[in-house]
Amino acid sequence: MSHAISDDLLRRFDVPGPRYTSYPTADRFVEAFTEHDHIQALGQRRAGSMALPLSLYVHIPFCESVCYYCACNKVITRHHERAAQYLRYLAREVELQVAHFGVGHAVSQLHLGGGTPTFLSDAELEDLMAMLRRHFTLAPGGEYSIEVDPRTVTEERLRSLARLGFNRLSFGVQDFDPAVQKAVHRVQPAEQVFALVEAARRIGFESVNVDLIYGLPLQTPESFNRTLAQVNALRPDRIALYAYAHLPSRFKPQRRIVSAELPSPGDKLTMLSASLDALMGEGYVYVGMDHFALPTDTLAVAKRQGRLHRNFQGYSTQPDCDLIGLGVSAIGRIGATYSQNAKTLAEYADLLDQGRLPIVRGLALTRDDLLRRAVIMSLMCQGELQFESIELGHLIDFKRYFERELEVLQDMAEQGLVTIQPGGVQVTETGWYLVRAIAMVFDKNLQVDQDRAKFSRII
Repeated sequence: MSHAISDDLLRRFDVPGPRYTSYPTADRFVEAFTEHDHIQALGQRRAGSMALPLSLYVHIPFCESVCYYCACNKVITRHHERAAQYLRYLAREVELQVAHFGVGHAVSQLHLGGGTPTFLSDAELEDLMAMLRRHFTLAPGGEYSIEVDPRTVTEERLRSLARLGFNRLSFGVQDFDPAVQKAVHRVQPAEQVFALVEAARRIGFESVNVDLIYGLPLQTPESFNRTLAQVNALRPDRIALYAYAHLPSRFKPQRRIVSAELPSPGDKLTMLSASLDALMGEGYVYVGMDHFALPTDTLAVAKRQGRLHRNFQGYSTQPDCDLIGLGVSAIGRIGATYSQNAKTLAEYADLLDQGRLPIVRGLALTRDDLLRRAVIMSLMCQGELQFESIELGHLIDFKRYFERELEVLQDMAEQGLVTIQPGGVQVTETGWYLVRAIAMVFDKNLQVDQDRAKFSRII
């Protein structure tokens, strides 16, 4: 095997769990957190850290057709006129946000996600970017990315995106196999994707990412190997490889997937193992947590230099900064708070019509949350914990505070995933493939859930 991990370790430790794009995770947000709390956090930012750049996330929920695997917040419609009304509400939300911390703030990272951002016409995207530029200053050298459904764009549209200032693209591919595409209701010929990636290179986009999913209906290890070979030929700068989680009780579109057509857990494991071999065998760097990048990509460089960061878009080269989430269901982070907008268009619009920010839930982090966030992000980004720096930053005795967690890590040390030294913890090369499981050890909320489960079994 070309990667440094056995199937046995993958089976044992590659478990479902949070992706830790935040800590605590979004499922822990509470409705007791309101617009008032968010405005208070913005006021504190205005008083203390105005010089630091912002990150912006804009959610465009519309899709023309439903992909059966999808777990995103989306609105399926062919009525493109709905987009114009939505953009008016987005502008209103931006005005309300900016009223609390001022116009012209520097932005170093912008991401348009969905849904399908390219559901918007070129003119609508132009209006959206002009509106954002009226309220914020997009800093030179920033990361400005957009998620692209290959079925909705042409080379000319990609040129338009570049003119608008986008320098990174993320193409949703998932799988190149026609039978799998049909089973998940997302048919897009491989030739179309190859032509668009080639065009993106000619146009001069700094980075092109491709999303893949393993564990979809009708996928087999053999069929996914063919997709991996095509992806290697495509050679995008970055690859995100996600495991499909079948949760039809939570996500309605997944009810259209025939459970009997899903690959077995053993086959899913084979696909993951083969993916590590195939991609790294072709020179990709395993950045961590489902992400691969070419050695020359800024993400791989940041990994080598210990400068990785993590936010709601996954791994990033941009330093940790406050995030303004715009649009239906969008999540923001200001200082020691998280906030989330209303999840339905009706509620989102209703709150804005009342002149209120559409925030319906969130969290003010406790000292323990901030400490555990620092520990989890250090593990997931730098692959290490230095006890002294955490002790100085949070005024704790690490070994006493995390006595229980260090006991659990001892088992992982015996499996070769971490080394525990007097001054800290180091994730090994093998452990890096399973860093999610290592981070989960420090998740207080999972510990509480486990304790509750034990208690409910006892009684």
